[in-house]
Amino acid sequence: MKAEYDFTNAVRNPYVKKEKKAVTIRLENDLVDYFKAMSAETGIPYQNLINLYLRDCADHRRKLSLHWNRPD
Repeated sequence: MKAEYDFTNAVRNPYVKKEKKAVTIRLENDLVDYFKAMSAETGIPYQNLINLYLRDCADHRRKLSLHWNRPD
């Protein structure tokens, strides 16, 4: 084993998945249950399903249509 290695000309692995950032998010119970049920149907972990859904929203630049009803 060498004492030091030179990685200056190293090539990055092209097969590595995109990096992900761990975040804490609070979701309503029924939403988590929905994605967990979908996970059971598809065999895809529910966190991945949530990520896929959010990725689709970002890729298609989807925006929420929020309408707040102000009390009279």
